[in-house]
Amino acid sequence: MPRGHAPSKTPPRIANRKGRRDYHILEVLECGMELTGTEVKSLRAGQARIDEAYARVSGGELLLIGANIAPYPQANPSLQHEPTRDRKLLVHRRQIRALEAHTRQKGRTIIPLAVYFKSGWAKCEIGLAVGKRAFDKRQDVKKREQQREISREMHRRNR
Repeated sequence: MPRGHAPSKTPPRIANRKGRRDYHILEVLECGMELTGTEVKSLRAGQARIDEAYARVSGGELLLIGANIAPYPQANPSLQHEPTRDRKLLVHRRQIRALEAHTRQKGRTIIPLAVYFKSGWAKCEIGLAVGKRAFDKRQDVKKREQQREISREMHRRNR
């Protein structure tokens, strides 16, 4: 690394850990986000929560509802953003129509899986999801434990 240059710190990836645990993800889509300046600064600092958020098609637009992006402390109070405001997600019209058709079906919803930066642009990874039942969650835990046991046994045998 050349002298005098600070290491570049990559912005964090804010993940919705509940998303894959509580839902079956049928389809994943990456979309842009329409944000204000203080929202971008807060996201780069990792100050956001998306575990209670969801997306909805309203008026021909895809909106992210319930995402909490904390206020940016260094900004002037008059320039601050509303932490839980609805944010527009940027996708093509045909994709919006397809998502709207899917969400009309019973039990389907759109949830954010992650918020991250890609080439300097804020991106949101959304997933078309169907809720899991308690039985499905138990099956996932059982499968994970079996895989862990298999890997332990293989590791023990390879010694």
